[in-house]
Amino acid sequence: MVKTPPHQFYTTEEVAAMLHLHVQTVRSLILKKRLGAIKIGMDWRVSEDDLTEFIKENRNK
Repeated sequence: MVKTPPHQFYTTEEVAAMLHLHVQTVRSLILKKRLGAIKIGMDWRVSEDDLTEFIKENRNK
């Protein structure tokens, strides 16, 4: 059986720190569906894949 590596998830606070944004800005991006995330209980989690995709889509070309 092939094991897939576990997915890495970040809190909104961790994403805000990585992108140098305010936590509320990250939550706003999630609610506007510009940044993919899943809701677990009352908290949002952003996967490493969703964060990478967000960065690629918003890169200055």
